[in-house]
Amino acid sequence: MPVERRLEVVAQRGDHSRGWATCPLTENGLIRVISSAAYPGRRTSLPDAVDRLQAFRRSAGHVFWQDSISLCEASLIETNGIAGGGQLTDVYLLALAVRNGGRLATFDRRVSAAAVIGAGERHLALIDGEDGGS
Repeated sequence: MPVERRLEVVAQRGDHSRGWATCPLTENGLIRVISSAAYPGRRTSLPDAVDRLQAFRRSAGHVFWQDSISLCEASLIETNGIAGGGQLTDVYLLALAVRNGGRLATFDRRVSAAAVIGAGERHLALIDGEDGGS
């Protein structure tokens, strides 16, 4: 299922009474993926991808989180809990969620809460890769 459709399903099913967030990293990633020539479905230009992101951002409960942390923050990151470079983005996003009192919605079941001080399973919302449900 294309990522845009998964986002729509998650948005329809999720409990957004506490809101949902994006940050520069997730927004850039969405634009990069859906504007790629390799992305399935209709061809999406970069301006169209930005327009679609802006539409998602206008939906109920959205907040924008600034990139306000660093993987170098010893009070937030336990570097011994990071298995390798492939986990850096997930750890960063989880730490940003913890810092902002939120949860990281992810398709990746391998995200380790052990790498982020104060993180627990309550900070992770796993999204089923098949139908967008959790």
